[in-house]
Amino acid sequence: MNFQRLWRAGLGTVAITSFVMACFVMACGGTADAQQKTAASVGPDAIGGQVTGPNGPEAGVWVIAETTDLPTKFAKMVVTNDSGQFVIPQLPAAKYKIWSRGYGLVDSDKQDVVPGKTIDLTAKVAPNAATAAEYYPGMYWYSMLDIPPGSEFPGSDKSPTKMSASMKTQADWIDTIKNSCQSCHALGSKNIRSPHVSELGEFKNSEDMWERRMQSGQAMNNMALGLNHLGPTRAYKMFADWTDRIAKGETPFDKPQRPQGLERNIVITSWDWGTPKLYLHDEISTDKRNPTVNANGLIYGAPEESSDFVPVLDPIKHTATLIKHPYRDADTPSAKDDPKGTSVFWGDEPIWDGHTSIHNPMMDGKGRVWFTARIRRAPNPASCKAGSDLESAQVAPLAESARQLSVYDPKTEKWTLIDTCFNTHHLVFDRDGNDTLWLSQGQPYSGVVGWLNTKQFDATGDAMKSQGWTPVVTDVNGSGKREDFVAADQPADPAKDKWVKAAFYGVMPSPKGDVIWGQAMGTGFSRRDQPSLLVRLIPGNDPTKTALAEIFQAPEGGFGSRGVDVDSNGVAWTVLSSGHMASFDRSKCKSQLSGPDAATGKQCAEGWTLYRMPGPQFKGVDPKGSANHAYYIWVDVYNTLGLGKDVPIASANGSESLLALVNGKFVDIRIPYPLGFFSKNVDGRIDDPNGGWKGRGLWTTSGTRTNFHSEGGKGVLAKVFKVQLRPDPLAN
Repeated sequence: MNFQRLWRAGLGTVAITSFVMACFVMACGGTADAQQKTAASVGPDAIGGQVTGPNGPEAGVWVIAETTDLPTKFAKMVVTNDSGQFVIPQLPAAKYKIWSRGYGLVDSDKQDVVPGKTIDLTAKVAPNAATAAEYYPGMYWYSMLDIPPGSEFPGSDKSPTKMSASMKTQADWIDTIKNSCQSCHALGSKNIRSPHVSELGEFKNSEDMWERRMQSGQAMNNMALGLNHLGPTRAYKMFADWTDRIAKGETPFDKPQRPQGLERNIVITSWDWGTPKLYLHDEISTDKRNPTVNANGLIYGAPEESSDFVPVLDPIKHTATLIKHPYRDADTPSAKDDPKGTSVFWGDEPIWDGHTSIHNPMMDGKGRVWFTARIRRAPNPASCKAGSDLESAQVAPLAESARQLSVYDPKTEKWTLIDTCFNTHHLVFDRDGNDTLWLSQGQPYSGVVGWLNTKQFDATGDAMKSQGWTPVVTDVNGSGKREDFVAADQPADPAKDKWVKAAFYGVMPSPKGDVIWGQAMGTGFSRRDQPSLLVRLIPGNDPTKTALAEIFQAPEGGFGSRGVDVDSNGVAWTVLSSGHMASFDRSKCKSQLSGPDAATGKQCAEGWTLYRMPGPQFKGVDPKGSANHAYYIWVDVYNTLGLGKDVPIASANGSESLLALVNGKFVDIRIPYPLGFFSKNVDGRIDDPNGGWKGRGLWTTSGTRTNFHSEGGKGVLAKVFKVQLRPDPLAN
């Protein structure tokens, strides 16, 4: 027992007493758990206590303390130990409401408490299975969807079930449900599974209701694209059957277990930011290459289509503010002008009014924040097109760019807008001498990969001369170097290389400094007859002319790759809509990566390892997969959480959690409040290298487009979350 740590935490006397009692019991041939023999004692900035129910202590339940006394709403969450005890540490001075929440329970009564006090909470057992299931992660509800059986595929224009010809396999259907529907909001949330639509009129059946509700709000275009890909009639039938069964009282066929082991050592802090009409895509806290940059500093968000205002959190002062992102051209389109239907929540009001489409932020070593953001209309200038003197435009001319770049300097509060010929989506810095910024495209359509030499841009301010791009060219002829290639829309020629339309969605330079890893979306997202791919891009000394790509399809049983990150050993990680986290180790490839398969990605199946995500699977679907789904993946190269170096962490929105893989086993970090947690990425920061667990942690934000679907309903704000791992559930 570490008496020094317990003494500093204010538990010294209790610890000594517990130790003596434990020794006495063991001397008599028994065992003792010190935690079971002591009441939690706390310091002046913590709240402690115990949660008990009708059958005694409640282990593995969450305790939530929330206050509105600070400049922005603040909450902290912990998990009880085996004896139902808890300690909520590092609380700012304020009055708090505190309550417990857990599987098999309903929320306990909220009580008032201030730091420095202990309090006992009385758990309330859920009266029935339906009430208990209200607290389950969304995947337990959407796993009840009756996925069309394999016999309905492939679809056709003459399909008796109205299955779309775009749906070749059951995997295509699942990929579309997860990577088109679930990727924007939580599919299993209360408002989706039990919709209130009376404001939209009367409907003769639930299929008509679903057809109408899919036209609500400013996302109707995106929803229509996904539905048409599935086949709207067949999709409405599936969704209507699901919500009808739930309305009649059907509940999930599986249930989650309470947090175990390391999952009980988690401390979660949240702050409100933004406005009720603003949603977030992502946040950034530090430089991914050096997580000590911006220690204790501001957190920046990306509001995508919802707003031109970047939300900013000061986690020390507990303040949330907004910074206006400029755009260059007055005629830059706005989300406010998009087609929309009447919303149950917002009526005919267009709540999204973003011109800048701020998708993804990244921080450099100077603490500047770079954004993929729209600064103009899509048509490109002549310098991007055929006839330009730009080398990249001569190799692969580009007619349009829907989103470009910007950078914000917090020291000067100055914005710089950067025009790019290529579209931008995600962005990440290389570890080279030029601080090269590599950028993904989003959709695979263009087939190019772009970059910006930020060192050159800082020195010259010349965006055109500082950028470049290359087509994704595969080594079909086996020469081992980039040579003449056939166009992407032409059949492969064994004597030439082949351009593949596999522009990146995820992008990540290897920490080893040798290659750029990318990931291209499959049919569920792109709505094209092309599988998702991992791409290993070898830039060469002149990437526009020398870059060569190796592409890889997931092995049998896996499909629907989304996002990519790379560990310090050069192993690539991704998440799959088949319900897996997956690694790909290029060093395991046994055969030469050339020939016809070089252009299809059907090579090196031995390089893959799949890890089934926890949770139920859809009935009638391969049990080796899971209904769980993750939006993206991030590798903790610098052990910023404390689970170890190179731990991959998935933004698992099906389980409403961050899902970490530690030594081949998952640690499921459920964010219990508010219900409907939905994240699109995380990053980790070290505020104090000598501060132990208190000096480090992960950061993420609400990523759903529909915060009003989450607990609290219309008017709730998006949240910033900080996740930390302490040595035990009572560490103070």
